[in-house]
Amino acid sequence: MINITLLGSTGSIGTSTLDVIRRHPERFRLFALAANSSVDTLYEQLLEFRPAFAVLVDAKAAASLRSRVAAAGLATEVLDGEAALEMLVSHPDVDAVMAAIVGAAGLRSAWAAAAAGKRVMLANKESLVVAGQLFMDAVAASGAVLLPVDSEHNAVFQCLPTQGRQGVRRILLTASGGPFRTHAIEQLSDITPEQACAHPNWQMGPKISVDSATMMNKGLEVIEAHWLFNAAPDDIQVVVHPQSIVHSMVEYIDGSVLAQMGNPDMRTPIAYALDWPNRIESGVEPLDLFTIGRLDFEAPDPARFPCLGHAYTAIRSGGTAPAILNAANEVAVQAFLDRRIPFLAIPELIGRCMERIASEQPESIDHLLDVDRRARAESEQIIPELV
Repeated sequence: MINITLLGSTGSIGTSTLDVIRRHPERFRLFALAANSSVDTLYEQLLEFRPAFAVLVDAKAAASLRSRVAAAGLATEVLDGEAALEMLVSHPDVDAVMAAIVGAAGLRSAWAAAAAGKRVMLANKESLVVAGQLFMDAVAASGAVLLPVDSEHNAVFQCLPTQGRQGVRRILLTASGGPFRTHAIEQLSDITPEQACAHPNWQMGPKISVDSATMMNKGLEVIEAHWLFNAAPDDIQVVVHPQSIVHSMVEYIDGSVLAQMGNPDMRTPIAYALDWPNRIESGVEPLDLFTIGRLDFEAPDPARFPCLGHAYTAIRSGGTAPAILNAANEVAVQAFLDRRIPFLAIPELIGRCMERIASEQPESIDHLLDVDRRARAESEQIIPELV
């Protein structure tokens, strides 16, 4: 029996994780569930899975959940705050942690799981974007097992040699191109949040949906791949693949290219991470190549997707540049979702923030979070310039 702490249980990755776990009650036990403030959804999850602990970061929401849990006679202990997250990922009874809190908010808890030597199933790409070297140092020092859950990195992981990277020429990260891949660039100025969140292939939350539309998600994944697979930026190529069937590829020096394929459903990489190196049933429909009929590939257009260029600039600059990039992007995406800036202002805001805040050598998680705060404040100052 594998005891799991699930961070971000009410989000899309969290609910998909629960769906896989639900299919294997003999194999997995939920030790703790955690979310930000979604009382109703988390309460329903507690009724079904009966974990020992639940956490809501928001204290008022936790108080509400605590009263409902008591009234229902549940034995689950309800905690609040980020310190509770760090305690529950490092608890001696926990074997594995699904780190699925969105954005930089998930950094401390994911890092704590790595430092505690747990099996870390990383769905929070920002942990490596913001704190790549420090995070990988924590994994090495503790002996943690780091398993990528992003579909692209999970695909690469499946296609790489079992030991090292011998014979690997480059990593090919596929990208759907999002909902505006074929739009005329001049049409993008009037894009609404609803349009940007309507991804053609994947069911995702609003932030990552917008990141897909700008292709910043792929830029962040390039940075993540750099740390996960010890790959130079020039050895990571983005390939636009609109069907989202080939989830990524690895090219070898002998001319071979290994690809991992499947229907676009996050339960596949989640299931692989949950019971690696074993494979278990995930609930995903088998891939029907005859129905698909064709697979297309093309190079990303840098004029259409300037966020991808910003990400390559950040990883080549090193230091805290990726943290600055990530913070500026989170502010820009939220401003767009709140209708404070237009869609095309997202890459403009990110570029200006990266120009105004110099990269530094990261010294600690606290230092990186301070850089994150400074970049967010600078990004808020830039917003009036863009409207």
